[in-house]
Amino acid sequence: MTGKEIPFSDVKIQDDFWEPRLQINAGEALSHQWYQLEKTGCIENFRLVAGEADGIRKGYFFADSDAYKWLEAAARVYASYPTPWLKARMDEFIALIRRAQTEDGYLFTYNQLNFPGQRWVNLQIEHELYCLGHLIEAGVSHYQATGEETLLEPAVKAANLLVRDFAEAGPEGTPGHEEIEIALIRLYHLTSDSRYLDLAEHFIEQRGRIKPFLTHIYAQNRSFTRRARLVDQQHAAYLTAHPEHAQKFQLPPENEALDPPRIKQRFFFDTATGKYFQQHTPVHRQSIPEGHAVRFAYLETAVAMLYQERGDERLLATLRKAWEHMVTRRMYVSGGIGSLPLTEGFGRDYELDPKYAYAETCAALGSMFWNWQMALISGEARYSDLFEWQLYNAASVGIGQDGVSYLYNNPLSCASGLTREPWFRCACCPSNVSRTWADLGRYIYTFDENTLWMHQYIGNHMTNLPLLGGMEIDMRSELPWAGKVRLTLQPHTAGKLILMLRAPSWSGGVHLRVNGVLEEIAIPGTYASASSSDVHAASGYDLRRSWFLPLVRLWSAGDTIELEFETPVVVRRTLSKVHATRGKAALSRGPLLYCLESVDNPGVDIFNVQLDPKTLTAHFSQDHFGG
Repeated sequence: MTGKEIPFSDVKIQDDFWEPRLQINAGEALSHQWYQLEKTGCIENFRLVAGEADGIRKGYFFADSDAYKWLEAAARVYASYPTPWLKARMDEFIALIRRAQTEDGYLFTYNQLNFPGQRWVNLQIEHELYCLGHLIEAGVSHYQATGEETLLEPAVKAANLLVRDFAEAGPEGTPGHEEIEIALIRLYHLTSDSRYLDLAEHFIEQRGRIKPFLTHIYAQNRSFTRRARLVDQQHAAYLTAHPEHAQKFQLPPENEALDPPRIKQRFFFDTATGKYFQQHTPVHRQSIPEGHAVRFAYLETAVAMLYQERGDERLLATLRKAWEHMVTRRMYVSGGIGSLPLTEGFGRDYELDPKYAYAETCAALGSMFWNWQMALISGEARYSDLFEWQLYNAASVGIGQDGVSYLYNNPLSCASGLTREPWFRCACCPSNVSRTWADLGRYIYTFDENTLWMHQYIGNHMTNLPLLGGMEIDMRSELPWAGKVRLTLQPHTAGKLILMLRAPSWSGGVHLRVNGVLEEIAIPGTYASASSSDVHAASGYDLRRSWFLPLVRLWSAGDTIELEFETPVVVRRTLSKVHATRGKAALSRGPLLYCLESVDNPGVDIFNVQLDPKTLTAHFSQDHFGG
């Protein structure tokens, strides 16, 4: 294992590419998201529950989670970019949460407003546990960022309620949308209360054991439909009596996607068999990615976290098989996952048509969370490598440079009609991006008693590393536009330390200097044999070409390490089994995948461009995308 994480508060991002984006995330993005949460009635729902407003509940049944994710993003941002406005909004919303929560810890505005007294009625569809999971995560992050317990207390109350009601529950007590498992393990890490870890394990181990699932989901769907109809009737009656309320809050339109043939039949099959919910078989047998991509990625993240606590080798073996299956057969060249609209999930092996690609932003983020846990477990560079690739090409595409426009799904080919939107009716992605960006510092380093791993090359200043009497590191990076990285070490006492430097799969080679002296590098045989012309994965993106370069020596204050990764233009082709992309190629350079757009090529039919790989060169444009 690659040891311990470093708190994001100890890593200050100082990076020409990332710092401006993080500043926009902390400012324009979070304020815009709060405005949208107010505009659509999401925050008002909590006021209704607290008895501080009159009206009807707005938004999807899972809308609470959007507000909690914003709150978690705000807490993480506040640790690096504290402002009075952000503190005031957090305190205001936390106080509202505390007033809306019941004495025993329950908080789910959909039930509290529409079905007072009803709980846990429809766990497969209505996202009760998913919402409470995001409340708990927000509570953990807020405490870590501020040291205050104002949000941690409601989170603990909610977790204690779940322990009371679900510790002995059967398979029917498992959630349809995984997330609570991650939250409970994070709360266990913070509090050391083993009940939370036990409940997370219980949820995971009970999954896939509902028999017969078809009967169960049929009953759940009937219940959901009946309840939704009652809600519609209640709302219609209220608006008849209060017509002025109709325009008080505005819900944005749904996101749109191009549907492949027979998608409704496939959705029905996945739902009926339990694959959509990852309920088709016990977790230790789920070695093939199935169903809703976000749910699957969250489940795998939780299982990887559980493995680190329990050491169940069956779980690790399944995690490895599922990951390998995903990256070689069910992942796009961008690192995006989810081939099918409507199901928002995986298709069949090699079903990777660019124009149908769903590749939801949240699915990419979920996969990154999973990759990080696998990196912690294994110390293998391929997991950190995919994290980086998905960060740039599958997740960051979900937010515009202005911080206030978003994509929900990210098709890889589009003739017209795809535009970023200021908000979505299903608004899970914007604040999910923001909370991940705000936490970016934690994904750069890990350490144990004599080794320090460099997972990502994002410019930063890191303090308080408990090695060699205490160490600071200054990293300067020219990624993603150039492959140069410079590290300056400041140990308080000189000593021996192993540095593990990740050589990325996208690099054509690496050059290393220590204190200005060129060092020889022994390239692993597995890396050397995985040439760029050897297409291993369906997508054409080969993770076998990433490895950790060990650097062992005595280090003193002021020692420098200079890395230069070659950044050739790479022509990536898919396996021939991917019928939709035969005769086509993708272009990448460094950690970036490039797209051909008509706005840059007026008068050109970009769908019929002929490519000559021999003529490709890279040109740096100082005024494009900030350089």
